[in-house]
Amino acid sequence: MRSFSLKSRAIIAGSLLLALILSVLPLPDLIMPFRPDWLLLTLIYWSIALPHRANVGTAFCVGLLHDLLLGSVLGVHALALVIPVYLAASQFQRMRNYSVWQQAFLVAALAILNKLLIFWAAYMNRDIQLDYHYFWSIVSSMVFWPWVFLLLRNVRRRFAIT
Repeated sequence: MRSFSLKSRAIIAGSLLLALILSVLPLPDLIMPFRPDWLLLTLIYWSIALPHRANVGTAFCVGLLHDLLLGSVLGVHALALVIPVYLAASQFQRMRNYSVWQQAFLVAALAILNKLLIFWAAYMNRDIQLDYHYFWSIVSSMVFWPWVFLLLRNVRRRFAIT
């Protein structure tokens, strides 16, 4: 039983590590504004699929790692991940009953909240202007949600993670 729990934790941690790598992977300048928020998508999936395994604490720890990798102010991405993950985890039973496309619109709303929290923290730290390119990642996160959902659901079922 203990090895099963260890295996499931390793798979969840591996998916979060892959999402972390995808979120800091360098991209061409033309594609960069369209990068989905892989980390948020992965955390939302695990928080609605297994809220007892991946929750606000997981989001906070992964957010701190994200801050360290990006070299941003410590805690900005942690806060910006904790609040949407909390909202998703608190409504996980309701979100499970929605279709994947309805979930995609909720994920877009959570991604907007994430982006606004990051912008707010950056604005408080230094004077920056809001650009319309900043929000393209919300659209791509919404479009990629069904595929992320199906991929992670297949991983969860294949390895019998509960």
